Amino acid sequence: MSTLVTGIAELVTNDPSVGPGLLGTVADAAVVVADGAIAWVGPAARAPHADTKVDVGGRAVIPGFVDSHAHLVFAGDRAAEFEARMSGARYDGGGISRTVSATRGASDDVLRSRLRGLMAEMRRQGTTTVEIKSGYGLTVPDEARCLRLAAEITPETTFLGAHVVPPEYAGRTDEYVGLVTGPMLAACAPHARWIDVFCEPASPHAFDGDAARVVLEAGRGAGLGVRVHANQLSAGPGVQLAVELGAASADHCTHLTPADVDALAGGTTVATLMPGVEFSTRSPYPDARRLLSAGVTVALATDCNPGSCFTSSMPFCVALAVRELGMTPAEALWAATAGGAAALRRTDVGHLQPGARADLAVLDAPSYRHLAYRPGVPLAHALELADDARRLRG
Repeated sequence: MSTLVTGIAELVTNDPSVGPGLLGTVADAAVVVADGAIAWVGPAARAPHADTKVDVGGRAVIPGFVDSHAHLVFAGDRAAEFEARMSGARYDGGGISRTVSATRGASDDVLRSRLRGLMAEMRRQGTTTVEIKSGYGLTVPDEARCLRLAAEITPETTFLGAHVVPPEYAGRTDEYVGLVTGPMLAACAPHARWIDVFCEPASPHAFDGDAARVVLEAGRGAGLGVRVHANQLSAGPGVQLAVELGAASADHCTHLTPADVDALAGGTTVATLMPGVEFSTRSPYPDARRLLSAGVTVALATDCNPGSCFTSSMPFCVALAVRELGMTPAEALWAATAGGAAALRRTDVGHLQPGARADLAVLDAPSYRHLAYRPGVPLAHALELADDARRLRG
């Protein structure tokens, strides 16, 4: 069964060979979807026949957002912590332990309900691919169950047993690293694609460069890809460790030295920026223009989590990237789609070329520029072909 999606005022393909600019835009466009994949894109006047048709009524269509950094398996909330930060309290990762306690005490059904609710919220805002981390269990059984639940939603699951040192291991970081790289890794690796670590010497709760290296090398040895929480609170060793170990992504990249930028420019590691974190913690924003000018591949992600950034909105992050990180609207959208795909080392998402997954998002606007132009307005949603065939008629 094939479906023609037509009535597209502006189609963003992320393929410069089919249209002008970084985004490869096509005006008055159409897309043919067959068997869950893109079969054809181009001007509507040249569209081939399809079995069914969906008319989006002069709206823009973009690739579904690829959110390459999110923490969606948790219980409880930390609204009081957010309120304290707005009054001047500094974020150092210490509140993670409160979420750990709530998550450990929650049933699978409670965690699953929260997870599915957040994923539905993301799809309503145009996100079609998401990476989900563990990191709020920090025991062998709790980390394993968090990953099993995440795997019900996405293949992009990340083992983050080295999120922080849990309270029961306070003052015994080496022992906890031994647990993470031993029994915990053995239990979690079958349910994970990636391993990650919060490498942040400036935080008394996270891991220094030596401990991070041990964790990441153990995960890589178990067949997991590498990701790193790097340089969020200070210009530490995280970014250069990520590049050295061939990490797919160094995430945060808020505090970078010239050597960090050079390392990213000379490697294959994507710099994933999450401006919602800086918005939610009153921290300095990263400098995307500096990275882009150096030739670094940049992605945008939400870092949706209950502590430092409880937003599921990629459009909000796109708007922040344009307003605060020095990105153009086109660069920000590319980073939120193709950039996120690069951070996950995926070639089947983040673009709308023939053969890609048919992950389309519709904007209640005529152009992608409205994502930054109209911040906070719910313009985007993931295209559900059967449902939208009825809804968009109105």
